[in-house]
Amino acid sequence: MRIGPFVSLLLILALGGTYQSHASDVGHASDLALVGARIYLSTSEAPIESGTVVVHDGRILSVGPTAKVKVLRGAKVIDCKGLVVTAGLWNSHIHILTPGLVHADRLSVEETTEQLQEMLTRWGFTTVFDIASVLKNDNLIRRRIASGEVKGPRILTVGEPFWVKTPIYVQKFLKDNDIHIAEVHSAAEARERVRQQIRDGADGIKIFANSVEYKEILTMPLDLAKAIVEEAHKAGKPVFAHVSNNEGISVAIESGVDVLAHTTPTDSAWSPSFAKSLVDAHVALTPTLTLWDAESKKANASQDDIDKGMGRAAAQMEAFVRAGGQVLFGTDVGYIQKFDTSEELEWMSRGGMSFQQILASLTTNPAQRFGYSAHSGRIAKGMDGDLVVLSVDPAKDITAFARVRYTIRGGQVIYAANG
Repeated sequence: MRIGPFVSLLLILALGGTYQSHASDVGHASDLALVGARIYLSTSEAPIESGTVVVHDGRILSVGPTAKVKVLRGAKVIDCKGLVVTAGLWNSHIHILTPGLVHADRLSVEETTEQLQEMLTRWGFTTVFDIASVLKNDNLIRRRIASGEVKGPRILTVGEPFWVKTPIYVQKFLKDNDIHIAEVHSAAEARERVRQQIRDGADGIKIFANSVEYKEILTMPLDLAKAIVEEAHKAGKPVFAHVSNNEGISVAIESGVDVLAHTTPTDSAWSPSFAKSLVDAHVALTPTLTLWDAESKKANASQDDIDKGMGRAAAQMEAFVRAGGQVLFGTDVGYIQKFDTSEELEWMSRGGMSFQQILASLTTNPAQRFGYSAHSGRIAKGMDGDLVVLSVDPAKDITAFARVRYTIRGGQVIYAANG
């Protein structure tokens, strides 16, 4: 029979054990202690083999070997012996466009929490960047999370994307859900819309450097892309680019985009010099490798063609990494409905990324790229109490990042595997 954390605490207190002898001042009801875990503080520090993290008022109060860390009296204690703790994970490429979330105004609090859990929090995500959806809908969900009604991650969003023509593969979805996303054709129009979306709460901007249409791929004119990027950068906001081929990548680079939203496996391989040109342009990459598997299967491609396409995508990512590029973990979930992150993790590993590099893509890289590194992305005193507790060590099995026991945001458990 599994003994719950609360019962374990009562037994230890009754026996005058470690938690009592290490207790310091009385804590708040929201205080939390994760005790006895293997703790990965960051990508550059050695793990603590049996450590404790204490969170007070949403921030990390202390972290270190269990024998040296005092637990606040009254704090919620989670026994993490045999478990692993890392900083809360980021998914830098999602879309809140699932059938269960696209109309949040029709959902109860419980339904919203359940949908966010299924898609995001059960996979360890404490922060996500939605890079194309409906800003009004995202803002409603964010308000519910901020009020404490709904348990969910920090949501950053670009709101509605900018494209010269609506991609063919989303036209029916938008029509069926009564969603209108305007096309843009002039620099003046685009600049004003960028300003308006930022006033309305957008944390970034997304352009479709390429737009897939019937039997052709349209490319956004460079002057239009430059106008959008320049206006976003004036406000200090990052710009993402959907790219489908090298022509789109060229527009993204020349216009000053910050993040490429995909690899481009239907185009040519990325040579070392091409990959270096991306790095020299200071762009980051969300590889979204699982996307290509999902799209190929949707198109009824043969397994041989799927394997070749996945291999090309992974090789492009590997070339980028070898050139020193910054990778951000992203799955395109919300467009694809495969929420489990295991496949993405496996392909990143097969593409040559080490455990430390994948951990960075999930934590320190996005925190640095989006301006949150002062308080997010690693475990240290004063940092956000955003943590994930894993059942298995991802240094031994990279898919362990998908085996989440608890997801914690600001010291509050927003997902627990057992309830």
